[in-house]
Amino acid sequence: MTRFNNPIQEIKHRMYSLRNGAVADAMRRMGAPYKIIFGLNLPQLTALAAEIPPSPQIADELWHNDSTRESRLLAPMVYPPEQFDISVAREWVETIATTEVADILCLKLLKKMPWACTLAEELILSDREMYRYTALRLMFNLLPERLAETRAYAAAELERKNPLTAGIASALVEEIDFITGSND
Repeated sequence: MTRFNNPIQEIKHRMYSLRNGAVADAMRRMGAPYKIIFGLNLPQLTALAAEIPPSPQIADELWHNDSTRESRLLAPMVYPPEQFDISVAREWVETIATTEVADILCLKLLKKMPWACTLAEELILSDREMYRYTALRLMFNLLPERLAETRAYAAAELERKNPLTAGIASALVEEIDFITGSND
């Protein structure tokens, strides 16, 4: 990737070249909160991330481009895990607008962090539903660690009957019950 002097311009050019208008239009109709949607899927984003040298600066610039769906999804894939710290994680979590972004952030970056359990337990205690969703997604990615504690958090979240978190909380309880052989 060397067509442009600015790496972000090059990345945006690559996203544009991979765009899928039908997917982008469908996402817009479903209410995706982005001004720009290229319609890239996870394998395309993962392949694109492999072309980008890991960089906290590029990742941060992508993350703060919150008007573009793919920028938000790509950022966790290009942030070098060894340079990512919990304070940046908290800042990023503060601005998550969709479950898709939370899923990718947890899957591609947060689960690799030595402090991931600490962050998940911090987020699950929040009054903010997106924080709790992110916590549950991260806990799911950390299985089989802390099964009893994680199940208790997920069960408590199920009792809230929150539409945003109910699905992930239920799936987490079911997965833990499967792992442990429980059926209650």
